[in-house]
Amino acid sequence: MANGVVQDPYTNYSFLIELDNIVRASFRQVSGLDSTIDVIENPEGGRPVITKMAGRTKYSNIVLKWGIDADRELYEWHRQISLNPSSLPRQRRGGAILLMNTQGETVARWDFERAWPCKYNAGDFNAETEGIAVETVELAHEGVQRVL
Repeated sequence: MANGVVQDPYTNYSFLIELDNIVRASFRQVSGLDSTIDVIENPEGGRPVITKMAGRTKYSNIVLKWGIDADRELYEWHRQISLNPSSLPRQRRGGAILLMNTQGETVARWDFERAWPCKYNAGDFNAETEGIAVETVELAHEGVQRVL
């Protein structure tokens, strides 16, 4: 509730991905926009209650899924790092996930930092089913924050 007005939650089917200002809307699914703070238990001087303190923050990999098409840019980004791991410092990219409303306006945004594709999957193929062939890339990164 904002300013006493009940707001409906946003829908999750309209979103865009930015990678170094390259905007794409062809993704089917995005996951991994989360973080976890380690809990450090600190038994203080014989007290019967353990004090809990914040430790390091960990971020999940961002997982991008899309229908296979002629665009190979994300695959090639992964391939370049796999062929030359020492190129990683130059290969990292910033980016954002943008959630759009039905009018095409950005209603939420998560920025991530220093991402690189740590995993690529061409998907499963099955002649007995109909559907879209799906590729997956996982992006390791060093932080995500909701900015809108």
